[in-house]
Amino acid sequence: MKVMLIGRTGCGKTTLAQILNDEVIEYRKTQMILYEGEIIDTPGEYLENRNYYRALSVASGDVDIIFMLQSAEDKESLYPPNFTEMFHGKTIYGIITKTDLNSNIERASKFLKYSGVEKIYAINSSEKANIKEIRKLLKISHSE
Repeated sequence: MKVMLIGRTGCGKTTLAQILNDEVIEYRKTQMILYEGEIIDTPGEYLENRNYYRALSVASGDVDIIFMLQSAEDKESLYPPNFTEMFHGKTIYGIITKTDLNSNIERASKFLKYSGVEKIYAINSSEKANIKEIRKLLKISHSE
């Protein structure tokens, strides 16, 4: 099952991709759309600059699931109202990241719901909370 990760720069898209692919977690800046197995990792700039929305739409063409990531640390959201409508017919889930830091999960959840997301998971890279459930969605079975 193919999945695309969308979110602002630094929200944890690449870290989530590394966790799901059982890779060592290391920071690296995504400069262009990366196709890593069944995961498409998009640059944060594609959400941060409306001129790139078309690129997100095109890249979503052959995915089954879209994960819209929102850091629980962020005090604002870059997702416009009903952003999910852009991906007509796609299954979309929200992922709240960085829940282990000084964060506000409720605020992040409101941001995602405002953008049109209905089902939301909260995760963090240190505990890997809810990662098993996300892997089930994607039909990925890796060691924990």
